Amino acid sequence: MNEKKKILFILHVPPPVHGSSVVGQSIKNSKIINLGFDCSYINLLVSRKLSETGKFKAFKVFTFVGVWFNLLIHIIRNKPDMSYLALSTTGLSFYKDVFLVALLRIFRIKRIYHLHNKGVSHCESNLIYNMFYRLVFNNAAVIILSDKLYPDIKKYVPLSNIYVCPNGIPDAFHNLMDEKIRSSVIPRILFLSNLIETKGVYDLLDACKILNQRKIEFQCNFIGAESDIDAGQFAEKVKRNGLSGKVNYLGKKFGEEKNEFLLDSDIFAFPTYYHNECFPLVLLEAMSANLPVISTLEGGIPDIIDNGITGFIIPQRDVKSLAEKLEILILNPELRVELGKAGRQKFENEYKLEKFESKLFEILNNV
Repeated sequence: MNEKKKILFILHVPPPVHGSSVVGQSIKNSKIINLGFDCSYINLLVSRKLSETGKFKAFKVFTFVGVWFNLLIHIIRNKPDMSYLALSTTGLSFYKDVFLVALLRIFRIKRIYHLHNKGVSHCESNLIYNMFYRLVFNNAAVIILSDKLYPDIKKYVPLSNIYVCPNGIPDAFHNLMDEKIRSSVIPRILFLSNLIETKGVYDLLDACKILNQRKIEFQCNFIGAESDIDAGQFAEKVKRNGLSGKVNYLGKKFGEEKNEFLLDSDIFAFPTYYHNECFPLVLLEAMSANLPVISTLEGGIPDIIDNGITGFIIPQRDVKSLAEKLEILILNPELRVELGKAGRQKFENEYKLEKFESKLFEILNNV
């Protein structure tokens, strides 16, 4: 009987909760991966909460030194056949990861990177970034979430070393009837993400202002952790836009409580212009709940949303277009149901967690 391949997973695990850490937790909990390989795990996260992400904090240095030594000890004791690294591509997080990659290269451990962010093409003209990108990506395999993301790393990674593996999430609504129709007297719009300006928080508030000026009835709920926008700043913007009573910030919601809001909503809006956006899990969550979705041309989002079929794709920072699409869905409940059903069907076909796990297992087995 063949020995199982030893894989060391260096990944993000909550807290804090964001796309990469959610995927990391799914991998760590995956039966097919843990039964198929001899797996061990190192948590790469050094931030304790979302607001600390990407910022220098003294304690993060000491935490990372601990991660580095943990990796060194693990390599010496267990001699893994391959390493899986949830690589950051820009900023302080990238330079932190360079130290881990250097250790893996010294011990000649096969590397496969799973990219949950992008930005390489924007930084490659920088001499320091360029030098480290060549070091990091040399002879490494790379998993990307969509083939639309390949141009970002094309300069450093040949197509032969690329594997495409779209994200997947658990099906929290597997008993949801396709014919379920929302019966909200006043249509409810949902924004489900952390309060980050580049996720389109203020753009959605401005679009709500336009809807309100047109005397269109709606309610808009924002769910997520405070980040570069806090509750006070959000409330001030709501007040300035004359949206008190129509727009609510409801804080963080998890598990069943979050799912209840997905089920009780009619439209999902995510007008992101975050330059590192790749493959937002929130869109998959919304589609799994039969919601029509509105988002932007960023990263792999055009792979997720079939424009006019499962939702709408709008240009970034285009508040008027966002208001227009929201108005169309608010005034056409039948269209909301039609697009929601199509989104649910696409989720079942392509984005269930089991499909992600099987695809990742296949990739790891073949590298």
